[in-house]
Amino acid sequence: MTTTFNRDTALVGFGYWGKNILRNLHEIGTLHTACDSSTENIEAFKLKYPDVNFTDSFDEVLANGEIKAVALATPAVTHFDMARRAIMAGKDVFVEKPLSLTVEDGTKLNAIAKENGRIIMVGHILQYHTAVIKLKELIDNGTLGDIEYIYSNRLNIGKLRTEENILWSFAPHDISVILMLLGKEPTTVSASGSASLTEGIYDTTMTTLEFEGNVKGHIFVSWLHPFKEQKLVVIGKKAMAVFDDIIEEKLLLYPHKIEWQEGNIPVARKAEHEVVEVTAGEPLRAELEEFAICRAEGRTPKTDGEEGLRVLKVLEAAEKSIAEGK
Repeated sequence: MTTTFNRDTALVGFGYWGKNILRNLHEIGTLHTACDSSTENIEAFKLKYPDVNFTDSFDEVLANGEIKAVALATPAVTHFDMARRAIMAGKDVFVEKPLSLTVEDGTKLNAIAKENGRIIMVGHILQYHTAVIKLKELIDNGTLGDIEYIYSNRLNIGKLRTEENILWSFAPHDISVILMLLGKEPTTVSASGSASLTEGIYDTTMTTLEFEGNVKGHIFVSWLHPFKEQKLVVIGKKAMAVFDDIIEEKLLLYPHKIEWQEGNIPVARKAEHEVVEVTAGEPLRAELEEFAICRAEGRTPKTDGEEGLRVLKVLEAAEKSIAEGK
């Protein structure tokens, strides 16, 4: 059964990533208006979506009473102010990651949303990926056993930025997923980084996380890498799992065993990997449908403002660690 939503959402920004949000909001049936600062961009998309209102004025979006929600796909530096203004105008808000650029601003946004009875949702898209959802099930049902280590690599030679470093550009997705999979926040965060192209803008960072129960993890991100890799590995006492978003078989289970000989000599007993079946689906579509459903039913989104704030805390701690070298 297909759910019918109100056509009451405005998208602000439909450039590099925003055009994908535009397509999905239109397919879901919630798109009322699309706003962008580029007249050229507007003219190009008008031809493709003749039934959508287009404007270059954010003020016009805020003033329109037919618009009940705003999706922000704008530069990260604008997120706090634009989300704040949208909430104050009585709109629910979906904002692409990160929620804001500081924990202080993220805390303010959540408070403003609560005071005004508005929903705020963050675009941590991997939490809506069917393979990640299945991986969470494998952890929760004990298939992997107690988790000992978890790590992710998000690497590419791709879109370079001079205003936003790799930590804030790539790492929010992986931080969000790791916190979700483990169900807790880290007790310790440390990070190191390298700025090769632009002074002060890290191209590569390694963030190390420590959690209660002696669980550790790391997040390695870089846009100066010879090939694309998007892989997350979870090491459990019973088995290991790999989520690889590049290959067709997204989730693999490795039931390797560690046996102890003579009481103190560990020996690895390798086993053939198993492909874990996951349902097909576009994570962005699922994410935006979640926003629409939560608005219709008055529910709290899985990646709400508080979840976005937890990710911000890790990002800010990692940034501080790099800057202070400790």
